[in-house]
Amino acid sequence: MAGCERLPRRVRRCWVVLGLALLAATGACAENLTVFAAASLTDAFRTIGKEFDAAHPGTKVEFNFAGSSTLARQIIEGAPADVFASADEENMKKAVDAGDVAGKPQTFARNRLAIVVPHGNPKRVAGLADLGRAGMTVALAASEVPVGRYATQAFAKAGVPRPEASSEVDVKAVLTRVAMGEADAGVVYATDMTAGGDRVEAVTIPDAHNVIASYPIATLKSAPNAAGARAFVDYVLSAAGQGVLQRSGFIAP
Repeated sequence: MAGCERLPRRVRRCWVVLGLALLAATGACAENLTVFAAASLTDAFRTIGKEFDAAHPGTKVEFNFAGSSTLARQIIEGAPADVFASADEENMKKAVDAGDVAGKPQTFARNRLAIVVPHGNPKRVAGLADLGRAGMTVALAASEVPVGRYATQAFAKAGVPRPEASSEVDVKAVLTRVAMGEADAGVVYATDMTAGGDRVEAVTIPDAHNVIASYPIATLKSAPNAAGARAFVDYVLSAAGQGVLQRSGFIAP
């Protein structure tokens, strides 16, 4: 700075320190935090991610949403991730048994099933038994996907066989098939109904036939951002995170 040499040494030192601080601040980039999360968490976790970013300047949450079975496989095969949020305990256990989870997973939410049908319910579906009627085109998640397995359990509780159906990669694919008019009905989580908008509507599955899904979350041993991972899990479990989940229709853990 011109004329800076005429300033007292103490003042010049302060200018240098300030300049270095500004350089460090402008040169720093956001530290990414990668969260692998079940597809049914998409809307709620995107909101939580924005709130977490705002509360933790310098951190940027990036999500990989998919079926929990796919996510568990990717983690076991070495995909870099900081946090795993599963829609079931079985796929979380796979990651635990493979030695990829740090600490004990914690249940942060629960969910229930619903039958999804196109707007107006043209096939007059009233319950799970109606999905097995002749002429019905049904969309279900694959059996290894949590919502697909939960659906099988619900059919068993209702005393009706699982119908012939598609084998979708995750719950969002089931919802899309019905919303696009490619299926007459499907089984999804109750929280997914909002994403379908006015193209779909829900048929309630009674408690006697329903299945309650438990969602565990954990940090991963190979987390590139271990501190951020712990902070994110804490945020999901906090009152703020729980508020987002419950407003999205999830049941408290």
